[in-house]
Amino acid sequence: MATSMARFTTRNLFKILLNSDGCKAVRSITSSQLYVFRFGDPTAVLRQRHQELSPTLGPREVMVKMLMAPINPSDVNMMEGTYFVQPSLPAVMGNEGIGQIVETGPEVKGLQVGDMVIPADTAWGTWQTYKISHDEDVLKLPNDISVLSAATISVNPCTAYRMLKDYIDLKPGDVIIQNGANSGVGVSVIQLAKEWKFKTINIVRNRPDFDKLKEYLLSLGADAVVTEEFVRTPQMKELLNTFSKKPKLAFNCVGGQSATELIRHLGQKGVMVTYGGMSKRPVMAPTGALLFKEIVLCGYWNTNWNRIHKTDIARYEMLSDLSRLIKESKFKPPLCEFFKLDDYKAAIEKATEGFKGVKAVFDMQ
Repeated sequence: MATSMARFTTRNLFKILLNSDGCKAVRSITSSQLYVFRFGDPTAVLRQRHQELSPTLGPREVMVKMLMAPINPSDVNMMEGTYFVQPSLPAVMGNEGIGQIVETGPEVKGLQVGDMVIPADTAWGTWQTYKISHDEDVLKLPNDISVLSAATISVNPCTAYRMLKDYIDLKPGDVIIQNGANSGVGVSVIQLAKEWKFKTINIVRNRPDFDKLKEYLLSLGADAVVTEEFVRTPQMKELLNTFSKKPKLAFNCVGGQSATELIRHLGQKGVMVTYGGMSKRPVMAPTGALLFKEIVLCGYWNTNWNRIHKTDIARYEMLSDLSRLIKESKFKPPLCEFFKLDDYKAAIEKATEGFKGVKAVFDMQ
């Protein structure tokens, strides 16, 4: 899936309707869409439909042909109705993905046919073959990065990027500790930390193929990979002593006891950033860590950061920086399994199973 996005064209995208005289009348586009009509178990509430789109675009509208879109935990939570953002129903699902502009309205500026774009905000509806969008609701990406890298750039890599940049002024050699290290954010943290010369201690759940997973994370640049069980043993202290510094920054996407262990292993005035809660258990901090080590606990939500910085130069610089690393082969997309929209039931099952190891991605090319 390393194909450059520049290869896609708009050929054969439109059906032409003929009137009674056999003359060209109007173009018609039908979009295949995955939507929910109510919140609940994703395997029960997700449906497919074929929706005819408007034959004309508004002055500032663009038509986007979707190419690829992943299934993230936020997508699952949105279908369940447990995500903080809840769209009006019925709603086409999909928060992340890459598409190509195939038509523009007469007053659109800065975008043209052939440009590759990603949603500017969550709940955009990427799980469909075509979408009409206001031009301010999409962001342009370079055409010379792979479709998969572009489709998965805006959630996990951006989350990792901001958490590494915004909470502590890290210096080369500083140590980061994280749980859920094999998650999309986790592997992004590992790769960015390697590029910026930070050290990472990475915690994952134990599993039958742990050695294979450990080898994969080490190949991305991880400095240490251990299990949740190992963290609670005396050997964890020995491992920490092999690093020249105590961890200054911790990333938590699990919660519960796993988060507590991260706090215990942070150094003086360390910061733990929570960006998820896969265990669905609360974050509990030892009193001594707060009083005597002055640990700081905070949270990061990528959707809110994007909304606050929707048109800020910082957002464009981040996407440009990530795109550059992708082109230089310093940042790899996650391991994925691909599904057509018609196979959405199998895709949802893959995205919600335990120890899945790969990200489920819809391929609409």
